Amino acid sequence: MSYTAADLRKGLKIELEGIPYEVTEFEFVKPGKGQAMYKCRIKNMLLGTTMDKTFRAVDKIDQPNIESKTMAFSYKEGDKYVFMDNKTYEQVELHENVVGDQRFFLLEDLECEVLFFNHRAMTVTLPAFVIKEIKETEPGARGNTATNVLKPAKIDTGYEIGVPIFINVGDFIRIDTRTGKYVERVKQG
Repeated sequence: MSYTAADLRKGLKIELEGIPYEVTEFEFVKPGKGQAMYKCRIKNMLLGTTMDKTFRAVDKIDQPNIESKTMAFSYKEGDKYVFMDNKTYEQVELHENVVGDQRFFLLEDLECEVLFFNHRAMTVTLPAFVIKEIKETEPGARGNTATNVLKPAKIDTGYEIGVPIFINVGDFIRIDTRTGKYVERVKQG
């Protein structure tokens, strides 16, 4: 199945020369004379690199064979992260470079969306928020509840995050996995 240039829009996934891309920016250009053009910025979904590409209205664009599966993070082995389908017990490995900074927020059995291209795992998306325990930070000042003053703290994976000064070692916090920033303190148990 294929698309025409008129189908192009931000977020659309396309295939060029056997490589999956995602359209990140899109602009329709109609010159005074000649054919309409579709200028796009596209992101290589395997490498994460971006490039500019122009399509003519008559161009046919391939649709990639992309599938998304919910899989649970199982364990880390060397520089590979193993995810498992809880229904079929199928396992896939993703290299540390692919997982990127999201590796700091992985929890055992955390359900993630793994994107496959031609049946090969290529990216993982974590839930928007995870809860992690503070392992290291300077003691907070008692009674000081200022939220706009941040201090450095570390979670179990060694990731350093800015937290309000009232957060202490042993506190649990909600972290936005998309930005890597503190959201709020949460009560556990």
